[in-house]
Amino acid sequence: MIFPMTEAVPVRFAAPLPEACDVVVIGGGVMGVMTAYHLAERGLSVVVCEKGRIAGEQSSRNWGWVRQQCRDPDELPIMVESLSIWRQMSAELGDGLGFRQAGTMYLANRQKDFDAYEAWLVHARAHGVDSRMLSRAEVDAMFPDHRGGWVGAIATPSDARAEPAVAVPLLAEAAVRRGAVIVENCAVRGLDIAAGAVAGVVTEQGRVRCNQVVVAGGAWSSLFLAAAGVRIPQLSVLASVAATGPMPQFHEGAATDNDFAFRRRQDGGYTLAPGAEHDFFIGPDAFRNLAAYLPVLRKDFRSTTFRPRAPKGYPDGWGTPRRWDLDRASPFEAVRVLNPAPNMATVGRILDSFASAFPALGRPTVRVAWAGMIDTMPDIVPVIDRVAHVPGLVVATGLSGHGFGIGPGMGRVVADLVAGRAVGHDLHRFRLSRFRDGSGARPGPSL
Repeated sequence: MIFPMTEAVPVRFAAPLPEACDVVVIGGGVMGVMTAYHLAERGLSVVVCEKGRIAGEQSSRNWGWVRQQCRDPDELPIMVESLSIWRQMSAELGDGLGFRQAGTMYLANRQKDFDAYEAWLVHARAHGVDSRMLSRAEVDAMFPDHRGGWVGAIATPSDARAEPAVAVPLLAEAAVRRGAVIVENCAVRGLDIAAGAVAGVVTEQGRVRCNQVVVAGGAWSSLFLAAAGVRIPQLSVLASVAATGPMPQFHEGAATDNDFAFRRRQDGGYTLAPGAEHDFFIGPDAFRNLAAYLPVLRKDFRSTTFRPRAPKGYPDGWGTPRRWDLDRASPFEAVRVLNPAPNMATVGRILDSFASAFPALGRPTVRVAWAGMIDTMPDIVPVIDRVAHVPGLVVATGLSGHGFGIGPGMGRVVADLVAGRAVGHDLHRFRLSRFRDGSGARPGPSL
């Protein structure tokens, strides 16, 4: 299966829930799966509890890019490591991942875009990344029939692509082979706290004793954490995506400009997405976190479609419960897989932009369209940190649309954070306290 997961997909991971373990990971996306993979490699007993399906939400709905190019400078060294882990996983798991180092490219519509990409090269050079600028003539040679009007591009040949909906379940199988226990259809309702510290979790299938919990719940993390007395300014935006039918291979890797993005698929088609356009559902958390998001809102206002009400059951829906008893069904059981409808007007604009840029290829035939909810933070970088006032609780969320590519490396970092080992990277930028210590969140590059 190379399209996003839904509840219709049969349960694949149904191990019995143990009574106790060292670590419970909440969430079966790439972040949770790869954290469990590395924890198991370190000899810790780890259980992944997923309320629906492994990779059911954004981890099977993203573009499938494995990208170093134009990363936030604080993410970049972890992403370089992550690419190395992707290569290792590809050697272990084979072609099923769809992993190909076919490169990424940002096509510059304007000179100021080109200049911004060029300015980022200092970070690439500092970490040995092979990014380079392409002139207008070089772009024209690569796409001889284009009408995109691009003034140039930045390209990173070592960047890669993979098939999200097949890759993450394969990574989960690799974690299981190393000793991790993964249980689908097993929502964690809340933390079991004793003497102010984590003593376990309460799931719909029963309690599990543990002394450490990793919250990697994607769009659901804020709702879960708030019920446990931990506030993070996380919101989610809806991103619409489409997959074409088979097309001639005009570009092997992934590329984007301001209007649309494309990535070659393993099935012979292309994944198409908007360059920046997304939808935002206004809910209680949107009002609560408005001040924190003003800087990024000013930059992205024109690319955002605001909707006044989220569908029933969404994490920030007006009717979604914020408190619940742990012996009764929680909001996480009410929505097993968050499967939002795509904005078909957005999909139409993607197709129009593609056809305008590549008239020889014409308007692609859409095989399927979907949407996902991207969990994001005000500064467009994640929270990777321990919760100081709840010993044993670790947060790994808010990957802001960057999670698929960086997940293997960030999972290694989180695993070593949990295990009390040196993480090998500076995590100061990703600390939880940055939103309340007066330092001011520094927005990452929206490149």
